[in-house]
Amino acid sequence: MTTDRGFRPAVLEGVLERVTYANEDNGYTVARIDPGHGGELVTVVGSLLGAQPGESLRLEGRWGSHPQYGRQFQVENYTTMLPATVQGIRRYLGSGLIKGIGPRLAERIVDYFGVEALDVIEETPQRLIEVPKLGPKRSDLIARAWEEQKAIKEVMVFLQGIGVSTSLAVRIYKKYGDASISIVRNEPYRLATDVWGIGFKTADTIARAVGIPSDSPERVKAGIQFTLSESTSDGHCYLPRERLISAAVKILQVDPGLVIDCLAELVAEEGVVAEELPGSEHDDDGEHAVTGVYLVPFHRAEISLANQVRTLLNCPEDRMPAFADVDWSVALEWLRERTGAELASEQEQAVKLALTSKVAVLTGGPGCGKSFTVSSVITLAAAKRAKIVLAAPTGRAAKRLTELTGHPASTVHRLLELKPGGDASYDKDRPLDCDLLVVDEASMLDLLLANKLVKAVPAGAHLLFVGDVDQLPSVGAGQVLRDLLVPGSPVPNVRLTHVFRQAQQSGVVTNAHRVNSGKPPLVQDMSDFFLFSSDDTEATAELTVDVVARRIPRKFGLDPRRDVQVLTPMHRGPAGAGNLNTLLQAALTPPREGLPERRLGGRVLRVGDKVTQIRNNYEKGANGVFNGTMGVVSGVDVEEQEVTVRTDEDEDVSYDFAELDEIVHAYAVTVHRSQGSEYPAVVIPVTTSAWMMLQRNLLYTAITRAKRLVVLVGARRAIAQAVRNAGAGRRYTALDNRITTAV
Repeated sequence: MTTDRGFRPAVLEGVLERVTYANEDNGYTVARIDPGHGGELVTVVGSLLGAQPGESLRLEGRWGSHPQYGRQFQVENYTTMLPATVQGIRRYLGSGLIKGIGPRLAERIVDYFGVEALDVIEETPQRLIEVPKLGPKRSDLIARAWEEQKAIKEVMVFLQGIGVSTSLAVRIYKKYGDASISIVRNEPYRLATDVWGIGFKTADTIARAVGIPSDSPERVKAGIQFTLSESTSDGHCYLPRERLISAAVKILQVDPGLVIDCLAELVAEEGVVAEELPGSEHDDDGEHAVTGVYLVPFHRAEISLANQVRTLLNCPEDRMPAFADVDWSVALEWLRERTGAELASEQEQAVKLALTSKVAVLTGGPGCGKSFTVSSVITLAAAKRAKIVLAAPTGRAAKRLTELTGHPASTVHRLLELKPGGDASYDKDRPLDCDLLVVDEASMLDLLLANKLVKAVPAGAHLLFVGDVDQLPSVGAGQVLRDLLVPGSPVPNVRLTHVFRQAQQSGVVTNAHRVNSGKPPLVQDMSDFFLFSSDDTEATAELTVDVVARRIPRKFGLDPRRDVQVLTPMHRGPAGAGNLNTLLQAALTPPREGLPERRLGGRVLRVGDKVTQIRNNYEKGANGVFNGTMGVVSGVDVEEQEVTVRTDEDEDVSYDFAELDEIVHAYAVTVHRSQGSEYPAVVIPVTTSAWMMLQRNLLYTAITRAKRLVVLVGARRAIAQAVRNAGAGRRYTALDNRITTAV
């Protein structure tokens, strides 16, 4: 784009009609302005952080010309002006800028007060009750929203030159209120721990802008904690000291000696924990001790979980004593008559183990009878009038467990009644009232959640973990199920290996086991497993959309939004979740006249959109809404500035417009995010552009998410690479050692 150089900045005044594009990370915006002269709209580009459609703006900048888009105004800075005409005020108030005022109410307010409407809201908001049908409650809400909007705007103006997005500016204000600017200026690294969505890098950018030096101990300590936090996102519970120092030096670009000194200070201040751990397979010889550095909550959770498992195992009390001396031949014959089916020998072993051991693990792949084994355990326990509680990490898995057993199951979060802040209503001092607790999809349990759950198990109760240990480990830190199954673990387990004849006829089950054993999937002459070959990544994306939107519905009669899920190895790239969501939304939930929608930067939320939550938020819903929760947008209310999502747990959850960065589209999700869920049909794009992500357990996990149908789309070479690549190794966790060596 060429601009007029060497001249004083030009001034453009007008009403912001619409935002065509906005980058929420840096504030860069493409918008259309109405100068109010009855002519055409003007395109403006630049940082318009916080500006909303309907606002009157005074823009300073330069005129220029874009080779493709023509004449444009390049914004250097802007100020908001309050409109002075009745028409402008009506448009301004009706734009959705002020929560509680939509177009109809704006018209009533302006019809009543005329050009004085904004002065009334600003100076004498109590007069709003004079407007017909506008009571004191709504009047007070409007007055408070007006004041908050003004205060947020001040914070946005302060942050505009730093490049902090609108949504993060709103979060900063809601966290700190009137102290926002002071904290941002004087304690910027607090933002990284206090405000979701602001990591160390954003806080570091702010800190540089306000003059904090790069070798400040405050910065280095924050960088060390950020490095550990990032490692937990990769599944690690700790980092070896040397690896932590190396990674922190790389991020901070400071002298290693400074990092070493600040790490020692952090340990002394109990900001992190350093503990000498036995050697692991991560070491060169696996024998030398390593100093592991933990964030405090992960260290506490790891010790607590190991101790609780040992305590439960060794508890002399038994809440199901009837099974200690039961005649198993009689019990299993009764079960056979009751169910009309016979247990295989390894299933019998699992049933006995679950009902006689205080803690046990049942694992195995698809088609091996895990579900029937669990159902048998529950049937026998119920016959002895045991109090049975069933749980799973996700809403979908809990629903499936309910359907399987006929007993109500809930998510772990709902079972524990997690409260704002993340504390559970049930814990060691107030345990659950149960004799048998069955936890399905246990491979999904991360360290922190598993610790909360096990703490709530009463003494003498039986705890059965059920899951497929060959699937991807949890999204959160740890690999709890694997650590319970290491050689030498005191936790007894049964691994089901026999694939039943009926399951052998399923291409989905057959190929899941082939992939898990390092063999390529069979795609010829299968009625439920297909490959659409494509070597070009962009063509693969287009073909994926065609398969989901047209081919599967036409051949199998499945609903493309409800029954079909795209699972992709990665988020970025043409065949990544981000781009596929854009393409799939256009195909499945296009814009419709008269239906409200909400634009957020480059994406749009519409009624009917599939979405997923991307952070744990303990403040939302009855007991929080958690990372991975899926749902469908059921309402967009411009006046109340809210989007409503109906979750898989049949709960309606509301999001303020400022909170919408907590949810993303879920027509396509990463394989990691699909854990614990099951779908009638799964479509898996596999491309060579995702080469580093292609692993056997990733493809295996994706295939096992399907109940009826799997369609692979992509390159045969990429599929072969995924099958060959046995995985990226274990995570840094000491839970296995703590369980096997605890006394």
